[in-house]
Amino acid sequence: MTAQRTVRIGKNAVGDGQPCYVVAEIGINHNGDLDLAKRLISVAVAAGCNAVKFQKRTVEVVYSPEELAKPRENPFGATNGDLKRALEFGLEEYQDIDAYCKAVNIAWFASCWDEQSVDFISRFDPPCFKIASACVTDDDLLRYTRSMGKPLILSTGMTTLAEIDHALDVVGRENIILLHA
Repeated sequence: MTAQRTVRIGKNAVGDGQPCYVVAEIGINHNGDLDLAKRLISVAVAAGCNAVKFQKRTVEVVYSPEELAKPRENPFGATNGDLKRALEFGLEEYQDIDAYCKAVNIAWFASCWDEQSVDFISRFDPPCFKIASACVTDDDLLRYTRSMGKPLILSTGMTTLAEIDHALDVVGRENIILLHA
């Protein structure tokens, strides 16, 4: 099988012979603060980035009740759950992010850690989805995200070669970018 040479992420071709596609990793570094998220987007625009990437999780799906109940002092409360919930933006914040990114002409997408988050982000018609390296072995999530019909960026930082091969067997080798960091 011949490897695909380029993948389209929005208006950009990514791959051999193409300019470097630069994504600013925002993740949850906005600390649950929409104004900080917008400042991070603005810095990415000023730096010439092509896109910004967020992270989306349905806290009660991704974490067990025991994990959420663990004590953890943080600016939002006293448990790990308090922190995790405070870092997740909801519909109103993502509507603002979507409008802001359109206004400043930068693409955005997210790493979704569960199927509900894929559905949530899908409503904004992202140019692609990113699979976090921690999710590469979640075959159901891989299949579900692939079913959205968007290019996938598969992060491989925490994976073995066998896990990468398996993930590619699950999602296929078309319209996919492997990312190692």
